[in-house]
Amino acid sequence: MTFAIAILAAGKGTRLKSKHPKVLHTVGGKPLLEHVIAAATRLVTPSDIYVIIGHEADRVRDAVAHTGVQYVVQTEQRGTGHAIQQLLPALLAGSTPRYDHLLVLSGDVPLIRPETVIRLRDFHLAERAAMTILTAVLADATGYGRVVRQAKDSAEVAAIVEHKALTPEQSSLNEINSGIYAFSIAPLQSHIAELKTANVHAEYYLTDMAALLVAAGERVVAIPAEDAEEILGANTLREMMLLDSAMRLRTAEKLMANGVTIFRPDTTTIDASVEVAADAVIEPFVQLLGNTRVGADTVIRSYSVLRNVVVGEGVLIRNSCVLEDATVASGAQIGPFAHLRPGSEIGENAHVGNFVETKKTRLGKGAKANHLAYLGDADVGENSNVGAGVITCNYDGVHKHPTTIGKSVFVGSDSTLVAPITIGDGAYIAAGSSITNDVPADALAVGRSRQITKPDWAKKRREASKT
Repeated sequence: MTFAIAILAAGKGTRLKSKHPKVLHTVGGKPLLEHVIAAATRLVTPSDIYVIIGHEADRVRDAVAHTGVQYVVQTEQRGTGHAIQQLLPALLAGSTPRYDHLLVLSGDVPLIRPETVIRLRDFHLAERAAMTILTAVLADATGYGRVVRQAKDSAEVAAIVEHKALTPEQSSLNEINSGIYAFSIAPLQSHIAELKTANVHAEYYLTDMAALLVAAGERVVAIPAEDAEEILGANTLREMMLLDSAMRLRTAEKLMANGVTIFRPDTTTIDASVEVAADAVIEPFVQLLGNTRVGADTVIRSYSVLRNVVVGEGVLIRNSCVLEDATVASGAQIGPFAHLRPGSEIGENAHVGNFVETKKTRLGKGAKANHLAYLGDADVGENSNVGAGVITCNYDGVHKHPTTIGKSVFVGSDSTLVAPITIGDGAYIAAGSSITNDVPADALAVGRSRQITKPDWAKKRREASKT
């Protein structure tokens, strides 16, 4: 049995009061739509996933182009039924379906798990249904369309009734339609043209397919999701942030189940794409974003932010550090208040201390820059020591130039290294020096003005100022 998956992503999301397409709003570190695509790719290949786009179609397409999915443009957004009408030609070879079945997902339901979609698929096949509806049971179903079953304990559905159209008897029902479906293509193709726009929005509703198929003698069934939270969407930014919170808590719980210690997980911000090895420790108010990878036995202290960072094993990242597009090898120590900018590579057992900033810089194994330094476009060799207040002057206003510091070099405090420059292995740079020429290995370089001391100068000046 072959399946295609349609993801409805054409809507504007008017109630968000945002200029951005609804499905591109971010939760858990990714656009809503990308989460749904990720779930879909657990069932079929990207070439069998069709994202139906409309509002800001080009922006949506560009945002998820890397996923390799197919696109169908719904030029006029005339409802979910109309969206599937636009899709059907892409699923046909002439008049013959290329697929046996179609799964329909919503692009704004990011918490849906692949396991739930698989349950829907398998139930649909087992029941030999024309349409299978994923439902959820809510304590308070106010505002949602209700699923009306043929009988109380029956899998078969009579219809889906919108909230405003409920009879007094139906208003007590608490099983809602999730907007996620499985269809057999042949009956869908045969009856979808029968959809009408007799509703307040004058749109073609896919929900009406349930009643149409039942009237045609086809089998329509429903299966409830095990967790109602999975089918939640968002129509306001407040609801969007509730989804974000739920997704991040789910991520934290998954990490903790795999051996990661997370103190106060409700305070952490961990993207769904982040990977953390067992026995790592994450303190409160840490942010782990993007494609960050954290090794075993690493400790990340409070208020640190890591984005797209690869961290080795046994690393200590002290409080309030900011790391982006950087790598930190095993045993290194970072911070507090360190800033590793893109292109920073911190070697094994190296130290980057408080208020040190690095950019496109490599620190070799055991190298140290412990205080108040800026290292840009630099290569620092193994076991070298960079003192407090050291600056690599790498920019001349037009070009960035490299600074190369060899192994076991000592750079004294408050020195400026004017690139391009190379300092050989084992060299010493005297404190307070301005170094403009290469320094040979094992040499001492002193680049500072000669000190002049004038005895009693200050005393005489004070006395003169009194007259």
